[in-house]
Parts: sequence; C-alpha cells; structure tokens
Amino acid sequence: MNQDIDSRTPDGQDRLTFRVLTVNVHKGFSFFNRRLILHDLREAVRSVSADMVFLQEVLGGHVKHSLRFADWPATPQYEFLADTIWSDFAYGRNAVYPEGHHGNAVLSKFPIVRFENRDISISGPERRGLLHCIIKAPDAGGDLHAICVHLGLQERHRRRQLELLCHLVQKEIPADAPLVVAGDFNDWRQRAGRVLDGCAGLREVYEHAGGRLARTFPAWYPILPLDRIYVRGARELRPIHLGRHPWTSLSDHAPLAAEIVL
Repeated sequence: MNQDIDSRTPDGQDRLTFRVLTVNVHKGFSFFNRRLILHDLREAVRSVSADMVFLQEVLGGHVKHSLRFADWPATPQYEFLADTIWSDFAYGRNAVYPEGHHGNAVLSKFPIVRFENRDISISGPERRGLLHCIIKAPDAGGDLHAICVHLGLQERHRRRQLELLCHLVQKEIPADAPLVVAGDFNDWRQRAGRVLDGCAGLREVYEHAGGRLARTFPAWYPILPLDRIYVRGARELRPIHLGRHPWTSLSDHAPLAAEIVL
C-alpha cells in the first residue's frame, strides 16, 4: 500500500495516503472484440501500484469464451486481475445472459469487510449497478467506503441512477466517513458533478486539481470525459497522469488514477 507514514495530522496522527485506479475493461477484449488482452491488461493494472482498483464491464464467467481461447483464465476475470497483488475483491453481477455474466468489481489491498451490489437498471436491455464496499484501512479513522459505478447510456436513466446513488450515500454512509465513488459515468453532458456535490459533498479529483474533467473516451483519441473519481473526506487529491501507452490498446476507455490523502 502507498501509506505515507511521514505525513501527520495536526494532532500527530499518521495520515493514510493511497492510490486508486478506475478502468472500464471492455470484458477483457480489444476494440471490436478482436483480441483477448486480459493478460496485458493485468500487467498494465499492476504497473499503477494502486491500493484499490475499480473495474467496470468485467466478466464473471463466459462459457463460449473459455472454450474459444486457450489462454482463458480458470478463474473469473476480477480474480485473475487481482492475482496475488490485491488480497480482497468484490464483484457485483449486473448483466446475465446464457453464456455468462459481467458487472463491476473492486480489488483492494485493504480488507473488504462487507459489500453489496445495487441494481440500478431502469428499463430496457441495459443492466447497471452500484457496487458498495466497506473497507478497513489503517489510519483511515474508521470505515472507508468505496462505490464502483457504471451508469446508463441514456440521459434520463443517468438522472435516475444518480438519484439512487445519492440516496445510498445519504441513507447508508455516515456523513463523516471517507468515500470514493469511481467508474464509468457515461456523463458526456457533464451533469453528474453538480448532483453529487449537492447531495453528498463529492469532489471530482481531476476537476478539483486542474479545473476540468479528464477526457477518457475513446481511449485512442479522448474527446468525452466519461470516467470519474469522486472523493469526500480527503485532505488532498492528486491526479496521476498515466500516459497513453499501453492503455490505448487495452480498452475503449482510458483509465484514471489518483492519490488520495485522508
């Protein structure tokens, strides 16, 4: 873990510094599903040295893919990516189909003591969820809450899903608890920030540090700021700029990473 033991609060207590990474993994395939890139993705995720990883569109299982690809992992994708680096992981199954299922996942070097996946699907074929994890982190001053998000493509769906996210935060997470909400918001109209600040006091890391959201889609020529890292209860927020290589060949979304000081 990236714990900064030299940084202390005014009363002499150690402050927790940790890294987070969020990435839509596109079910472990390159663009247009031409090539399995899961092994390359694992190396790229490892290179960030994140303490917590937020994954969207991660496969929990797929019968046909496991027969088609010789190097298909024997474990679910989120467990394969966690490997020996992230001791704890949680998975929220959102979409289920005859061949398998996919959803959101959180990998953590800190113990995940409890998690729950909330179905926030509105209507139609899109299946979406909020994966809420309660994490025990050293020097966090209590429970650290993490919510992995994947919102819908339609504006009216996203509005309702943001309301459900606000309800979860307000009703189930103590107001003084540190909170990280990260993932694929599909919010190309850039309306989520005002909602989340108003209902939960959440700040987006890149916007807070640089005055604007990071553009993440499409990864090879980012135009739209679809992916976000929102934080509450932190002393410092530091964006980590990862560069283009090797990420442009690993997903249609560029990843985001940040260092957070509680």
